[in-house]
Amino acid sequence: MAGSVICFGEVLWDVFPDGEKIGGAPLNVALRLNSMGINTSIASKIGNDELGKRLLEFVDQQGLKKDLIQIDTKHETGQVIVQLDEKGSATYTIAHPAAWDKIEFSPSIFEQVKQCEAFLFGSLVARDEVSRATLNHLLNEAKYKVFDVNLRAPHYSIPLLEALMNTADFIKFNDDELAEITQALNHNEEEIEQQIRFIAEHTQTKTICVTTGSDGALLYQEGKLISQPGFPIKVKDTVGAGDSFLATLLADLLQQKPAKEALERACAMGAMVAASQGANPKIDEVELQSFIKKHAS
Repeated sequence: MAGSVICFGEVLWDVFPDGEKIGGAPLNVALRLNSMGINTSIASKIGNDELGKRLLEFVDQQGLKKDLIQIDTKHETGQVIVQLDEKGSATYTIAHPAAWDKIEFSPSIFEQVKQCEAFLFGSLVARDEVSRATLNHLLNEAKYKVFDVNLRAPHYSIPLLEALMNTADFIKFNDDELAEITQALNHNEEEIEQQIRFIAEHTQTKTICVTTGSDGALLYQEGKLISQPGFPIKVKDTVGAGDSFLATLLADLLQQKPAKEALERACAMGAMVAASQGANPKIDEVELQSFIKKHAS
């Protein structure tokens, strides 16, 4: 399984005012990684219901590995009510418990996580003790741990976030999340660079990435900080933009692309998703390169 990634966490239906779409941050990341040629599996749980059946069919159609998706006979497939403001920014109401809160430890997931190149997880899946216990077991085995901080009030606590950050090799925040967490840890610097360096030192994490909305992103690697300005676009909705950003960055770094190039491509992908409707628009390599070239000229 050399070169493979396992994304662990929620798979669900995002319910928008005009309809429902398949989502969940780990699934969004997995779909984008898979579309970029990275051997990717999603580890999660769905209900034994119609929404679960449709979700599994979708995963299969996308060519994503589904053998680590469990089926729950007691809990329903997850749903999230999504509300968009006039700028396209989303707020979420997340039902609990859902099937993905009850991901169980198994020999299969244990062996695959031991062998994969990168193991990606978010903070939301740790809200329930069942999935959290499974996550903690797997973090002990993973070679390279990517923590996608994804704050969804009230489904997190600072002690939990701190524990997860301490396990990670790579942490991804947005700027609001970084500011909230650093302040909660009694670090009062307002400069984002100082906040990043504080987290790096506090958690001994070598790689940290922070997205800054339309301003782009920052990437910290072993003491060095790289910045990338944003791409001007008209936002349709921000759902999934950060997930595609992270997937693109991770895919490129795993393939040993230069960090500056990887960050530029990730920002471009995030912008293209934000300019589209839904979390997982089809964007191929030719379109990505064309977008970057257009805005470079």
